[in-house]
Amino acid sequence: MPYFDTASAAPLHPVARQALQASLEEGWADPARLYREGRRARLLLDAAREAAAEAVGCRPDELVFTPSGTHAVHTGVAGALAGRRRVGGHLVVSAVEHSSVLHAADAHEAAGGTVAQVPVDRAGAVSASEYASALDASTALACLQSANHEVGTVQPVAEVAEVCAAAGVPLLVDAAQSLGWGPVEGGWSVLTASAHKWGGPPGVGLLAVRKGVRFSPQFPSDERESGRSPGFVNLPAVVAAAASLRAVRAEAEAEAARLRTLVDRIRRRVARLVPDVEVVGDPERRLPHLVTFSCLYVDGETLLHELDRAGYSVSSGSSCTSSTLTPSHVLRAMGVLSEGNVRVSLPPGTTAQEVNGFLEVLPGVVAGVRATLGVGAPPAAAPVSDALEIDALGLRCPQPVIELARAIGTVPVGGTVTVLSDDEVARLDIPAWCTMRGHTYVGEAPRPAGVAYTVRRRV
Repeated sequence: MPYFDTASAAPLHPVARQALQASLEEGWADPARLYREGRRARLLLDAAREAAAEAVGCRPDELVFTPSGTHAVHTGVAGALAGRRRVGGHLVVSAVEHSSVLHAADAHEAAGGTVAQVPVDRAGAVSASEYASALDASTALACLQSANHEVGTVQPVAEVAEVCAAAGVPLLVDAAQSLGWGPVEGGWSVLTASAHKWGGPPGVGLLAVRKGVRFSPQFPSDERESGRSPGFVNLPAVVAAAASLRAVRAEAEAEAARLRTLVDRIRRRVARLVPDVEVVGDPERRLPHLVTFSCLYVDGETLLHELDRAGYSVSSGSSCTSSTLTPSHVLRAMGVLSEGNVRVSLPPGTTAQEVNGFLEVLPGVVAGVRATLGVGAPPAAAPVSDALEIDALGLRCPQPVIELARAIGTVPVGGTVTVLSDDEVARLDIPAWCTMRGHTYVGEAPRPAGVAYTVRRRV
């Protein structure tokens, strides 16, 4: 069964498995102790730190291991903000950061700080000029991911680092999605990453803080990991994480070229094989293994279940799941379609046959899901009104958009259709539908129940 969700968690790399088994035999003792077993464990820890630091591009004494990538982010954000509290309490983040960064920002704001979100373009990328505009004299920290976890867009970290340096503001980079493919370029100040994203074991994060960056850990500390990550380190997992990072880096150039070819095939053929689909993210400046697309008139949860039944494990940023009724913050910030969203992220070793099999299955699966929702070609009919209002209250995505698609042909060109909906997703998907179908989104207006979204027919 092909596993196409390595952006969530990559399969354990063979080198990680070997290192984990070997270090369980040799690395069980306390590396802080001076007896033979402790010295042996300390040698393993030091070697792992040196290997990880080399991959990150920092000094070994600038890098510590944490219990997870999220822990590294929270520690890094809180420590950097506290270290510069005399400067001010202003934090700058992009609108498409990983939830761990946004949760840290929410906590900072709840404690009395201020947060500015830098917008992105339709490809999901920020601009250095937007970051420069968001910085002010009270800015303590700026955060920017190296590459987006949902759509794969690579961010201009080096350019943003330059404007941050010019303003005297440290830049924290969340490199979870990209570190396995190469070091992060530019003058970053703090960097975080997570081992399970590159094929290391779960439960290991990296936190690198450059010398000279003011940093004050915000929890009781001990002698472990420079006082930045207290507690007994999971040494076997750390050794496996560092060994696998070195291994995937050695393979990265060749594997990136191979997977980019397969992803290019998906990007081209999905747009041809599946009607009413939007491939999102930057087509050029992107991770080599990841592609995301959204399908009109599709329930995202049902689509993922059907692909799973067909033998393909993929994920989604769609709001149409049992766990959330709000759109993905990444897709919302980009202003692209969220319904029927599929993220395909290929692990190393993925074959052309596996990708071709997915492309053969996908059109039928999408058509089947649409059929269950009653989606078909709208009946030909003479226009019946210049202005029509549809009551879609209580209907969840993608049903309000389906009702809009059925109704648009019943008004003349220049006429309007207004959809009354209480589904938050409609605020994103109705304008996106207009862009895809060539109609004009007029705007929205609050109603006693729900919101009225008005569309003008143009074709």
